[in-house]
Amino acid sequence: MAARTSRRPPTAALVRRWLAVGLVALIGFAYYHPLRTWLETRHELSTRRTEVAQLSAAKRELQRRLNSSTSADALAREARRLGYILPGEHLFIVKGIQAWRRNHITIDGDGK
Repeated sequence: MAARTSRRPPTAALVRRWLAVGLVALIGFAYYHPLRTWLETRHELSTRRTEVAQLSAAKRELQRRLNSSTSADALAREARRLGYILPGEHLFIVKGIQAWRRNHITIDGDGK
């Protein structure tokens, strides 16, 4: 039976290996925080871009509504709804239209 010899590397080689492992761990630790911050910032940027796109769409819709509500026809419709009349017109207030319709409706629903 042959005697087993220990094939342990020299101490200097072990120290170099552990220094290399430590150096890799230190570099990894040094890159961890900036990498994590970059990923968080990228996610935040994506969230903000989505929010900006939604707000831009809302702004376009509000601008469209503003443009349509400031037209002359829209202003005239709103004035009529509020009861305003043009100069020279006579205002007539008719009451009881619903009751009249109920009393004069026919079977086919056309009111004739």
